Amino acid sequence: MNAAPGPDDLADHPFGAGDTPHAEPIRMRTLVLLRWFAIGGQLAAVIIAWSMGIGFPKAPVMILIALAIAMNLWMALRPPKRTSPGRAVLQLSFDLVQISSLMALTGGMANPFALLVLAPVTIAAASLNARLVLALGLATVAVTSVAAVFGVPLRDPTGEILRLEPILALGHWVALVIGVVFFGGYAHRVTGELSDTSNALFATQMALSREQRLQHLGGVVAAAAHEMGTPLATIKLIAGELADELKDRPDLHADVIALRDSADRCAQILRSMGRAGKDDLHMRSAPLRAVLEDAASPHADRGPLVEIRADGPSIRRDPAIIHALRNLIQNAVDFAESRVVIETDVTPNTLTVTIRDDGPGYPPALLSRIGDPYLSRRSEAQRGSYEGMGLGLFIAKTLLERSGARLSFANGGPGAVASVRWPIERIEAQDRLALAQNPTIEI
Repeated sequence: MNAAPGPDDLADHPFGAGDTPHAEPIRMRTLVLLRWFAIGGQLAAVIIAWSMGIGFPKAPVMILIALAIAMNLWMALRPPKRTSPGRAVLQLSFDLVQISSLMALTGGMANPFALLVLAPVTIAAASLNARLVLALGLATVAVTSVAAVFGVPLRDPTGEILRLEPILALGHWVALVIGVVFFGGYAHRVTGELSDTSNALFATQMALSREQRLQHLGGVVAAAAHEMGTPLATIKLIAGELADELKDRPDLHADVIALRDSADRCAQILRSMGRAGKDDLHMRSAPLRAVLEDAASPHADRGPLVEIRADGPSIRRDPAIIHALRNLIQNAVDFAESRVVIETDVTPNTLTVTIRDDGPGYPPALLSRIGDPYLSRRSEAQRGSYEGMGLGLFIAKTLLERSGARLSFANGGPGAVASVRWPIERIEAQDRLALAQNPTIEI
């Protein structure tokens, strides 16, 4: 829907569409800090196992931990740089190899800390794209399998090998593989939804800000018309005097007359703009039908007939409400075959606005999710290139809920139905406020 920032909006943004800076997937400082925690845990596990007399290759294990410490010290001494997805993958791959090597040297599947091999892929899933997460997940399964097959067994203080029964070792390996899939997929999905919601909320703020700027522009125009009235009157007065004095100079007289007429024309334009600006600035309420006509006006001539059946009280003329209703109406017009009907229902406690179209309706599978950001389009078969469903409805839903409304979406057979319901006290305008004292003008 048109509420989403399009190419034209991005062209007006300080950063163009192709120049929008991308946030770091994850800060290098965060990766270094997480590695310090892992090193601390590894050293603690080695010290405890050593004190318990558990036998394992101590020198190789300490070398691997020392490599992790050296990597962190090297990262700390390097000049700070932005973390790219490639750099993040390299760091997480190092952690994966280090942890899996430790697991192989300390019992393989018999090591109770083997589940820590899931940490790199989980971090990747929360910060990188699906392709990189898939690659790191496959690498995790591969190194886990190698550690399971070639793991060096642990020994108890008597020298007896500590090993799992084959069926338990297989179960442990399967559990780790399932953990890779579950934690990777879950973290990636949740992070993606949070990112989509954050981007959609930013788009909502942009849309509301644009509507508010358009409303306040009326006040600016009114002020400009007022301020420019005096200099234009002066120009007109001087042009009239020059016209009287230059009657014997036909060439100059015609120019002065044109100047005076132009000043008159400017004064008329400014008076008209000033009246419109004052109306926009001071009209905080309007009849329900007028607000709906304002919301529907951009889509009145787009093909389908837009019919408004509205009868109700004066309501708050809020740019956010108008913009949100305009989005709902646009969505109906985009999918309507020939007709869109906007109806209202007013009770002592509620005001309901219902927008119906005679199009294909919402997909039943998505009906419960309408209003989520970046939802799939309503009918790919009908409009394979249409990308309007999702963000625009999310913006409309957000703006209307901020005004106290509740939205519901349904299929009306045929067509889609969007209903917006307010408590009457949240939307009705307070027209019967006490008048302020009349100004006193001294002459």
